[in-house]
Amino acid sequence: MFSDYAAAIVLLPVLAFVLTLFLGKKLYSGGAPLPIAAIAGSFIISLGIFFEIYPGGVVQQSWPWFANLNIGILIDPLAVVMLLMVSFVSLLIHIYAVGYMAHDPAKPRYFAETSLFTAAMLAVVLSDNILQFFIAWEIVGVCSFLLIGFWYHKPSAAAAAKKAFLVTRVGDVLFLAGIVLLYVNMSELIAGRALTPESGNFILQFKTMFEAIPYIDSGQLTLITLLFFGGAIGKSGQFPLHGWLPDAMEGPTTVSALIHAATMVTAGVYLVARTFPMFVATPDSLVHGIPDSLLVVAIVGGFTALFAATMGLVMNDIKRVLAYSTVSQLGYMMLALGTAGAVIGAKAVGISMFHLISHAFFKALLFLCAGSVIHAVGTNDIREMGGLFGKMKITAITMLIAALALAGIGIPFINIGTAGFFSKDMIIEGAFEYGEITGGWGWVFYGFAILAALLTSIYIFRLWFMTFTGKPRSERRAHESPNIMTLPLMILAVFALFFGFSQSGFYPYLETNFELMGVEIAGHEGEALHPSAIIIMLPVIVGVLGIVISYMIYHRRMLDMSKIVSSENPLYKLLINRYYEPRLSADIIGVKLTHDVAAQSGEFVDRKIIDGLVIDNIISSTLFQVGEVIRKLQTGVVQNYAAITLLGVGLLILLLKIGGM
Repeated sequence: MFSDYAAAIVLLPVLAFVLTLFLGKKLYSGGAPLPIAAIAGSFIISLGIFFEIYPGGVVQQSWPWFANLNIGILIDPLAVVMLLMVSFVSLLIHIYAVGYMAHDPAKPRYFAETSLFTAAMLAVVLSDNILQFFIAWEIVGVCSFLLIGFWYHKPSAAAAAKKAFLVTRVGDVLFLAGIVLLYVNMSELIAGRALTPESGNFILQFKTMFEAIPYIDSGQLTLITLLFFGGAIGKSGQFPLHGWLPDAMEGPTTVSALIHAATMVTAGVYLVARTFPMFVATPDSLVHGIPDSLLVVAIVGGFTALFAATMGLVMNDIKRVLAYSTVSQLGYMMLALGTAGAVIGAKAVGISMFHLISHAFFKALLFLCAGSVIHAVGTNDIREMGGLFGKMKITAITMLIAALALAGIGIPFINIGTAGFFSKDMIIEGAFEYGEITGGWGWVFYGFAILAALLTSIYIFRLWFMTFTGKPRSERRAHESPNIMTLPLMILAVFALFFGFSQSGFYPYLETNFELMGVEIAGHEGEALHPSAIIIMLPVIVGVLGIVISYMIYHRRMLDMSKIVSSENPLYKLLINRYYEPRLSADIIGVKLTHDVAAQSGEFVDRKIIDGLVIDNIISSTLFQVGEVIRKLQTGVVQNYAAITLLGVGLLILLLKIGGM
């Protein structure tokens, strides 16, 4: 039984981390075969468990830890699809990295850290309780810090690593506060016997958390879920904690692919999906019929999807374009949980997760194709590329497939299309249904989704046309990447093309997830909506329109962009400066908060309190006086010490006698 070896899904990459760290220098390619073999083992075990539990099984393993907490493994439909995606995509990225990192002297450290990174993400997915989830979540954050700053000798990489660590810590503190508040509420319920966990269940297990939902005060439940969502905002790069994600491009491209496709940023979406019954159960005081917490998720997700897409239009670093694309697509996933969750209940988790997994395939492919281009031409700037199609056909064609998937291109009604066509269209339709039900400003989310889809198509094909078509814009000599790099590209391209056809089985399977845990989630009551033909076709129409616009501007050069791409254009200036977020965060957080508040407060404590109070005044003088008294007792005469010892023993015997009476 593969389920008997579920713990090995995490333990194998951890073992590979230890061995690679200490023995990597003596092994082929810095020890790369060790994490590759370990992650392949994790994938095989995950696949075996999937076949064991499909269509309606769950793997639950638990061991007592301390007090009323536990360490445990939960593999249900939601977890098993994530395990398969994380292990499979990470495996392909590690294989690709053998070629990409071939000439880097720090290969052993790289493969050790990526192996631990993958293990931590797998541990997040496997966790059966929210505290263990948080611990693995924090290890993911530490690994991202190490990998973003992998080339630590570069000041920009070191700064990006610190920024990622500090910004995500904001969300982590909120997440931890939510866990503490939840623990306090559940402890009170158990003490008052309102909640009695079954034998073998522990207080912070997800099943016990869901059982407690009806008994937790609605205001407390809203606050807990919003604190959880604060953690998701930090990890998944949602506005306003998105700034670290584009700067994370300072690490190797393979690290970018891991962070943006298979690990880390997907953890925030997974957190909301995993605790979805709590979000649905919050009151609907703001909009009748729409849970408050889901409304906040929808607002943040919808705005982030559009906000990030606008910046993707003007970036010239090939990896930074893809980074803003990731932020935007994560916004889509949150939008799905917020809008579709309010409308159709548990099915929204399936819609969001389907886009998460399809996004993992085409976004990993986009980043690895970008790495292939950078490996060939030695620059990240798409303005110095051009004309690479003839020299890098495999990279160009696979990146075209990924771009079509990101743009959501397909043929409506007959259901033929890329993975993104199936996954993104479901999100946009969910936003449409939300608008139909809420009316008024509820249509804003649908507008966000459609406009972001148009901008997505424009910026990704701007990147493709500027990179692979036209005449070369520099003297750099390009060449196709070696087979060990192009093979993962071709495998990912197959999934980016055909994964969408699995939706007919995917949604029903994920819908059963919470039912298997004894939780029923109902959608909004009302008549079934039947969107018109134009509503169904509109996402594809704007996707094709985006391709046409990019083709005319960046391939045919039918529009002179010099007047638009100018520092005199206030809109372009705003976008290229990323809405001045980096400057604001540097000035306000870096200078005002760090220096003016933290540093000056530290100086005040050091000089006025510690130096003044401790050394010069009360504490110091008191200690000196006490020392003088004690010094007089230390006479150095042995007879005095013996007399005191006998007196103490006598008093002790007297007290024991009195106590015995």
